[in-house]
Amino acid sequence: MNLTIRPIDAHSVSPTEALAAVLAPELAATEAEIGARMASPVGLIPDVAHHLVDAGGKRLRPLLTLAAARTCGGGGQAAVKLATAVEFIHTATLLHDDVVDGSSLRRGKRTANLIWGDKASVLVGDFLFARAFNLMVETNSLHVLDILAKAASTIAEGEVLQLATTSRGEASRSRYYQVIEAKTAALFAAACKAGAITAGAPLEWVEALATFGLRLGLAFQLVDDALDYGGLSQVLGKNTGDDFREGKATLPLIIAFERSEGDERLFWQRVLARQHRDGDIDQALSILQAHGAVEATLQEARNHIQAAKTALALLPEGVIPTLLADLADYVVDRHT
Repeated sequence: MNLTIRPIDAHSVSPTEALAAVLAPELAATEAEIGARMASPVGLIPDVAHHLVDAGGKRLRPLLTLAAARTCGGGGQAAVKLATAVEFIHTATLLHDDVVDGSSLRRGKRTANLIWGDKASVLVGDFLFARAFNLMVETNSLHVLDILAKAASTIAEGEVLQLATTSRGEASRSRYYQVIEAKTAALFAAACKAGAITAGAPLEWVEALATFGLRLGLAFQLVDDALDYGGLSQVLGKNTGDDFREGKATLPLIIAFERSEGDERLFWQRVLARQHRDGDIDQALSILQAHGAVEATLQEARNHIQAAKTALALLPEGVIPTLLADLADYVVDRHT
């Protein structure tokens, strides 16, 4: 398939918005399903869930599920239920992550754990996981259930792996990629794959969309980690340097560590040992800039985007695959 990739105009509709417009009926049904499935006679549950779900997320993962289904000739209620399940898995992991990280800001708003406490956030996250599995079962597809269940367990493994890596003060590329593939890219891949399977797509298309989702997810996390050092807290909806303060060895830090010598290397070793001092974030930003660590991270993201677009070439031509390719470019180009 020869994709027509349109340049991104800062004044035009974003690829995410364009994809949402094409999938408007399915997306509206998904929004309604999300609202209905968050309902509970225990008032605290919808309060906490709505706080995060309604906080301005782009519904990217549900969009991928709906887009994959439509591309492969499917859709309908099964795709809507899977898209809702994917959003609930994502939201549940965010609630749990904010507790683990002690975060105070998410999508520009105070985190649920800061407002209602850690216990409420964890328990509502558990509720959303349960709702997600209810939805999966209702599709009557063991294959889809297997895919999303594995993704949910992989995400949890990624979170624990990151916790262990941070506590040991590791700065390893291979371990970093293990973490982001598990925590982020696995759900992107599963969202695409589940959508294709529910449409009855041939194996070649299923695998192409899964590859697209995986590579897109890796790029998405790489960009997010690069922007943590980019001074764009108003865009990210979180504080600049959050990852640094939490002791996470993301790729920008790992690249700077690899390229540093002498006093710079000693600085990173102290930081990784969680021996922070006032002014460390400013020194870190200076070293990262000197070694081009943020740009190198963004270049790795671009490489994954190219691989994602290559996978799309195995699909039939159409509006949605073209928009997916545009969206992939936008993941990197939106802030660079």
